[in-house]
Parts: sequence; structure tokens; C-alpha cells
Amino acid sequence: MCNTDREISVGRCSVNGLKIAKYYLHPYEEPFISGKNGSGTIFFCGCPLKCVFCQNYEVSRNLTGKDITIKQLADIFKELENIGAENINLVNPSHFVPQIIEALNIYKPKIPIIYNTHSYENIDTLKLIDNYINVYLPDMKFKNEMIAKRYTGKSNYFDYASKAIDFMSNKPLIIENGMIKSGTVVRHLILPLCTDDSLDILDWFSKYKDITYFSLMSQYTPFGDIANFPELNRKITKREYNKVLDKLISLSINNCYIQKTSSSDTNYIPKWDF
Repeated sequence: MCNTDREISVGRCSVNGLKIAKYYLHPYEEPFISGKNGSGTIFFCGCPLKCVFCQNYEVSRNLTGKDITIKQLADIFKELENIGAENINLVNPSHFVPQIIEALNIYKPKIPIIYNTHSYENIDTLKLIDNYINVYLPDMKFKNEMIAKRYTGKSNYFDYASKAIDFMSNKPLIIENGMIKSGTVVRHLILPLCTDDSLDILDWFSKYKDITYFSLMSQYTPFGDIANFPELNRKITKREYNKVLDKLISLSINNCYIQKTSSSDTNYIPKWDF
């Protein structure tokens, strides 16, 4: 929708050709995603959303990574599967959906395929790839339009994200031997001074609580382009965390994961050494 021909120029996502920053067995996803061996995670370069506080800033701004072919992407799927990946985890894949489909047509792993997204999605794009995806792992970042505009420049984030997650929630929830095989896991990152928005997001999510999972994330770490956003130059407080956690408990959202506050650490941000 940015009306750019990415064969000759870069789009809003800051990339044109197929480009990734890293792939490896990632141990730090939710337990029923990482499992024993780790999630076979592929970080795609560029991003159409560009949150100012992005924890993967170099990747989302296309400041690192390597161009690859569609055949090489298919080979990466096979390599990750062969070394024991619990699943194939496509991180920030939206702007490469046609290429990913081509790669999956070359080689479709026998392990689950995860679509790991910021949720600023077009439903038509999701419909293209839905038959290839087993698990959706969407963020719900903001409900408040002013917060969304301040941190992404897009006041309509919730309008797009809520419709996208509603579509994703139709994926049947299947958990076998402690691992998710199908379904949707909605993530929310608590931000400093944004707990009221977090409460509103929990209220919104409650209608999906029996058919999806919720992952409450406390890992916010000051990072990215936040010099002009002084409120983001600190981690969340214990009071902020408990306020949101109490709301989650009050809504009886039992299908959930809850992060420890110790997860707020730059040590959990991957090194972009691909």
C-alpha cells in the first residue's frame, strides 16, 4: 500500500530484495515455542511499522543483513529443520510474503511454521499465506491512537492490528506434548507510562481468551531512536508491571505466559552477526 515498485526502489519497509539479518535456534521465545531445541528463527530485514523503541533497531531499519535468493531461503528452512528446530519462526515477514510463499513451495518443512508479526497487517496479505502458517505470533502494541502515532507515526495501528488478530484467531488452538502446533499467541509489551493502554488491550483481548493465548511481556529495554522520547529512557517499574498483571488475573486470562521482569536486559537481544 506504500505504492512502491520494490524491483526498482525501496518501499516504506526500507528494503527491496529479499534480505535477512540472522537465522538460528532461538531459545528465548515462549516455552511452548522454543521448546528443548529452540525455535528456528529467521529475522527479515526492514519493517513498515518502525517503532522508535524497536529492540531490533538495526534490522528494522535495514542497517544490517545479507541479500539472499528464494532458493537460499528454502535451504535455510531445511537446514533449521535438520539441526532440530522445533518450528520455523518467520520474524517480521509481512513485506516478503510472496517470496516466502515461493520458498515454502520449494521446501515445506514438516515442523510448524510461525508468522511472527507487529500486526500492522493487510488482511489480503494474510489470506495469501494463511494456508502455509500453523501458528500466528502477533503483537498488540497499542490501542490508544495518540500513543501509536507518537511511537510509530501511525494513529491507525489498532484498527489494522485488531482486524488482523481477529483473522488470525480463527487458527485452531492445538498444543501437543507441551508444544504449540497450531493457534495464535497475542503478545503485548508493557511500555513506561502506558499502563492504562495495556489495561485497555487486556479488556479488548478478553473475548479471545478461550481460543488463543496471551503473552504479557515485561522485557522493555531502552533502545532504538528514543533520544526525543524521555519517557522511554527507563525500564518499566514493578508498580507498572503489577498493575497490568493484576488486570490480567482479574479477567481470568488463563491461557497466558507472563515474563519475569529480569527479562529486561540487552543480553536477550540477538547479535546481528549473520
